[in-house]
Amino acid sequence: MNGLVLRHDDHGIATLTLNRPDRQNALSKDLFEDLEEHLDAIARDIKTIGLVILRGAGGNFSNGYDMDEVADAVRAHTKPHYQSEVIELLARLPQPVIAAVQGRCSTGSLELVLAADIIVATETALFSEAYARWGLTPVWALSLRLPCRIGTAKAREMIFTGRRYSGLEAQDMHLTNFCYPDDRFEAELADLAQQILANSWYSNRVNKQILVATDGLPLREAHALDMFKNEGTAPDALERLQAFFDHHNAMHAGKKTSP
Repeated sequence: MNGLVLRHDDHGIATLTLNRPDRQNALSKDLFEDLEEHLDAIARDIKTIGLVILRGAGGNFSNGYDMDEVADAVRAHTKPHYQSEVIELLARLPQPVIAAVQGRCSTGSLELVLAADIIVATETALFSEAYARWGLTPVWALSLRLPCRIGTAKAREMIFTGRRYSGLEAQDMHLTNFCYPDDRFEAELADLAQQILANSWYSNRVNKQILVATDGLPLREAHALDMFKNEGTAPDALERLQAFFDHHNAMHAGKKTSP
């Protein structure tokens, strides 16, 4: 690996950090190669990893694709299918994925973020889609995922204007799930992660599998797939149910004995 994406595991969380702070974490082919290796490993690591967090080093997510490489690709008339495939690996990870956005998230990095299950940002984060500014077009599924997330009208606004949107604006138009004050970002992100990890990792994986498999299907087909291809209950379902009843009974007994 080139050290352009760092992985840190901590109590069920695998944090992947885009690590080109000197270039504002600009995306490059070498960075995507590192990302692919990490994603392949995490996809196989379902016993010890229940959640993935994707973020950028140095308090900035990413300014987008490295413009030097873009110029080379345009001159060579190349089609960047490889990067699309890596982004699809991210979208189809068995574990839930949180994209944690600080600073800028523009064009190619926005396409990367849209592959996450949950997007969170600071109030001062800046989102933009500016391909048209350079005569480029999105080829990593932004034109599909962005309208699905924020609606066609708002997606057209982002794409045609190239304007920037703050973290608060991004939350208002449902681009992000949550927007946190900058000074509370790390604490809120950690709390969100623990809420996800507290649930059955098995159930989270099955639910994500169903969401991916039924995306875009007509309701009848999606319902049939949901019913007949469902993986069933989690191995720890009985244990979790027993803990629920034990807690409920203890609470009920406490109310009876209180003066």
